[in-house]
Amino acid sequence: MEKITIICVDDQREVLSAVLKDLAEFEPSFLLEDCESADEALALMDELDAEGQFIGVIISDHVMPGKSGVELLTAVANDSRFIHTKKLLLTGQATHQDTIAAINQARIESYFEKPWDAEVLVNCVRTLVTEYIFDMGLDYTLWGDVVDNTTVLRRLR
Repeated sequence: MEKITIICVDDQREVLSAVLKDLAEFEPSFLLEDCESADEALALMDELDAEGQFIGVIISDHVMPGKSGVELLTAVANDSRFIHTKKLLLTGQATHQDTIAAINQARIESYFEKPWDAEVLVNCVRTLVTEYIFDMGLDYTLWGDVVDNTTVLRRLR
């Protein structure tokens, strides 16, 4: 079975731990990875891609040392290897201009403010990873226990 990874990026370890806890139900069907910076995330993506693994969703904070979340997600959006990777901005400090840049430049699929509602986040990630599976032409039945059935039905029509 193909390996699909969900990457969470935040410079605050306690936030990363909370996101990973919320997304724990996706394991072991998906790999959950965490990074504390944009550069670490980009290096991980290069490594996973070289190993032939898929990166289904990347969830990033915005305000981080070095590259911001919008810069990270824009780099992902502009990398042809990750054209189908779904991007989610999870932040508590983005300005209106940052949000516009995230939509227009990074082409994010979703935006969440901190603190987030865990159930809403999980449902969003479930939908996004299901969309990714279809976009990549993968066999959705391999992940039958965790895919979003509404998205599956919509995509099969």
